[in-house]
Amino acid sequence: MKRGHSHRSTILAIILLSYFMIVLDISVVITGLPRIRETLGFSHIGLSWVQNAYLLCFGGFLLLAARAGDILGRKRMFTTGLAIFTIASLAVSLAQTQGWLIASRALQGVGAAILAPSVLALISANFAEGDDRTRALAQYSMVAGAGASLGLVLGGVFADLISWRMGFLMNVPLGIALWIAAQRKLTETECHAGALDTVSAVTSTLGMGSLVLGIVSSANYGWTDSATLSGICAGIVLLIIFFVHEAMTSQPILPLRLFASRERSGAYAARMLFLGAMVGFFFFTTQLLQGVLGYSPMRAGFAFLPMTIPTLAAAAAVPVLTRRLGNAGLMSLSFVLALVGMLWLGQAGPHADFASDIAMPMVLIGLGNGGALGPLSIAGVAGVEARDHGAASGLVNAAHQLGGSLGLGILVVVFALAKVPALPAVNILNLRIDAAITGGGVMLVFAFFIALILVVPAERARNRVTIRLTN
Repeated sequence: MKRGHSHRSTILAIILLSYFMIVLDISVVITGLPRIRETLGFSHIGLSWVQNAYLLCFGGFLLLAARAGDILGRKRMFTTGLAIFTIASLAVSLAQTQGWLIASRALQGVGAAILAPSVLALISANFAEGDDRTRALAQYSMVAGAGASLGLVLGGVFADLISWRMGFLMNVPLGIALWIAAQRKLTETECHAGALDTVSAVTSTLGMGSLVLGIVSSANYGWTDSATLSGICAGIVLLIIFFVHEAMTSQPILPLRLFASRERSGAYAARMLFLGAMVGFFFFTTQLLQGVLGYSPMRAGFAFLPMTIPTLAAAAAVPVLTRRLGNAGLMSLSFVLALVGMLWLGQAGPHADFASDIAMPMVLIGLGNGGALGPLSIAGVAGVEARDHGAASGLVNAAHQLGGSLGLGILVVVFALAKVPALPAVNILNLRIDAAITGGGVMLVFAFFIALILVVPAERARNRVTIRLTN
């Protein structure tokens, strides 16, 4: 019995450490962005692709990877994703050109997309429903929160004291050790017959990538430029092909019936807007802290703690708050808190006081972030049939990553096109960053009204039906 418990603990450690590595890398790059820009000569606009390349490939291939796990086996997909992510991390750490770095980050995103869906599936396969699985999932949630927070600090420490490359290089020995351990300790899950819908994965990823590329190109060349129009038109055409294909294929990776529910559709749209605002918050705030306020990367990493600590606290309180406020009520309140924090932070200037102008808005943003993600996930799978559980969970994750990428692309345009008077360079940078952060606040306004119009009424209607049935 003890040996069985020890074996499961080893399996859980392998799974969670691998997931920790992915989560850590999403945030470890944030505080290193200004140093990456200096090292490889990125423009402020071009720098967004360091994050966007990763998010696009992560979100674009998630649904295909989840389906592949059912067909090919979760262990096989887990170790494949781990190997790709580790190799890509080495490539990022050695990058000498902008193209090299962006391509390596895209490959990292592919590895993360293959690895991430297998994490929850392997937990379900190795831990029986009940207390064991509940504890394992609780540790999974803790790893997600801790990895994101630690990544911001580590990224700053490495960029300040060693090199931004160390945040990626450290994945190599860890990834190799985890791959060897996974090969020895994990057992393969049952494989199911089926087909891989690669057409959908490719068209959706290229469609979103082209759309973001067109939007970002407008910041440099304007909306009437051929590169801008070509990217946007190609993106729209590819996404139309994707949805038409999904409607016609017998085994879609994204069953369109998932959008039949107003509550779920509202949750997906609100999640994309919310993540667009949050990714923009991280991307532009680190440049505010380092480029405008003159913080070192390490100090900037620690400066995010007023946001990350409330995020963890709010996430832990979600079950209690949901019982008191309702899922949609907590979601709406969280959007408002994040909105107020974002608009407040968008007023920070070169002489900002950390406590009142940075830390306090970050506390509100953190509370909103921690309070919103749980309710958004619950609403995203509400009322889903058993056959669509995997697809719905995959769609929630895909909306998470792709929303961040699309939102960042839009906010980069806001940053670039913000009209500012003739001022010293640092003041111009400050005003453009403030405009982008405020733009994130506008996204949260739209997310709030989507929740109010679609999610709240649907939840109330479902609750009325439940009350009638119980009476």
